[in-house]
Amino acid sequence: MSERRSIFEEVSDETPKQVAQPGAIDRGRRGARGAIRVWLMMLFALVVIMIAVGGLTRLTDSGLSITEWRPVTGAIPPMSEADWQAEFDKYKQIDQWQLQNRWMELDDFKFIYWWEWGHRQLGRVIGLVWALGFAGFLIARRIPPGWTGKLLIPGLLGGVQGAVGWWMVASGVTQGEGMTSVASYRLAVHLGLAFAILAILAWYIFQLGREERDLMQARRGKEAKLFSLSTGLLHFAFLQILLGALVAGIDAGRSYTDWPLMGGQIIPPNPLMIEPVWRNFFENPGLVQFIHRCAGYLLAIFAVVVWLRGRRSAHARTRFAFNAVLAAMAVQIVLGIVTVLYAAPWHIAILHQAMAVALWVLILRARFLSLYPVSTSLRGA
Repeated sequence: MSERRSIFEEVSDETPKQVAQPGAIDRGRRGARGAIRVWLMMLFALVVIMIAVGGLTRLTDSGLSITEWRPVTGAIPPMSEADWQAEFDKYKQIDQWQLQNRWMELDDFKFIYWWEWGHRQLGRVIGLVWALGFAGFLIARRIPPGWTGKLLIPGLLGGVQGAVGWWMVASGVTQGEGMTSVASYRLAVHLGLAFAILAILAWYIFQLGREERDLMQARRGKEAKLFSLSTGLLHFAFLQILLGALVAGIDAGRSYTDWPLMGGQIIPPNPLMIEPVWRNFFENPGLVQFIHRCAGYLLAIFAVVVWLRGRRSAHARTRFAFNAVLAAMAVQIVLGIVTVLYAAPWHIAILHQAMAVALWVLILRARFLSLYPVSTSLRGA
C-alpha cells in the first residue's frame, strides 16, 4: 500500500534540472581549433627555418649548385662517386663555375650542393606537413566552419613558392651570359612570398588562439586609426624586406662599409652609371644600398609615429605589443649598421635577416591586437 502524501508536498517528476553552460552553441561547431593551431605553429617554425636556410644558401653562394628542377626525384641526393661527378660536370657548364668557381674540386662542390639540397628538401618537408595535416583534419571533419578555404591558402602559396624558387635559380643557371648569381629581383619575389606565407600563418595562429565569440566581441572595440597605421607600417616593412633582398642579391651590403656616409659622401659615387638608367635601381650596388638605408631611416621614423599612437591605447596588451615593435626596430637598425660596418659577414647578415622575421611578426601581432583588442578589467589591471 502506498504511503499517504501531504497535500502541501511539492510535486516533482524528480528530473534533474539542466544547468545552462556558456558557449554551448559554438562548442559543436568550433572544430579542432587547438590541434589546428599547433599544426600551424609547426608550419610557422618550419618556414622560419626555411628563411634562415635560404639566407645561408645565398650567403654561401650555394643556390646554383643544383642545375635542374626535379620536384620528386630531386629528393634523392647523389649516392655514388659517379653520381657526384655527374652533378659536378653539370655545374661546370654554367657561368658561375666558369667565371667564379673554377678553383673548386669535387669536395668543395659537395659543400655547396648539400646546402642547396637541404634548402629544397626542407621545402618538400613543409609541403608534406601541410598536406598531411590538411587532409587529416578534412577527412576527420574537424576543420571549423569557414576555415577550409583559409587553410588551403598556405598550401597553394607553398606550391607557387616552389615554382618561384626554380624561376629564381634558372636566372643564374646560364651559359655564356656572364651570370654568376640569381637575378636580384627574382630573389626579392622569392623572399617576399616567404614572408607573405609567414604572415598568413601567424595571423591564423593569432585568430585560433581565441574563440570566435571572443573575436566578434573584441572587433566591436577595434581601434581603427591604430589599425590603419599598423597596416601601413606592415606594408612599409614589407617594402624594406624586398629592398633588403635586392641588396643581398648583388652583395651590395659589402660595397660601402662606412656609416652614416657612403664612400665619404651622402650619395654614393656614380649612382646612375649603368645604362639604361632603370637597371641602376636593381644592379648598382651603391644605389641599391643607399635606397635600402634611406628606406630604413624612414621606416624607423614611421615606427616611432605609430608607437606614439599605440602607447595611447586603452588596452595594456596593445600598448605592450607596440612597445615590443619599437624595441625590435631599434635592435634591427643597430644590426643593419653593424652588418654594413663589418662588410656583411654571414653570421651577422643572417642575424639581421632573423631579426627582420621577428620584427615582421611583432608588427603583425600589434596590428592584430589593434583589430581585436583584449580588454583588461580594473581588477585585472
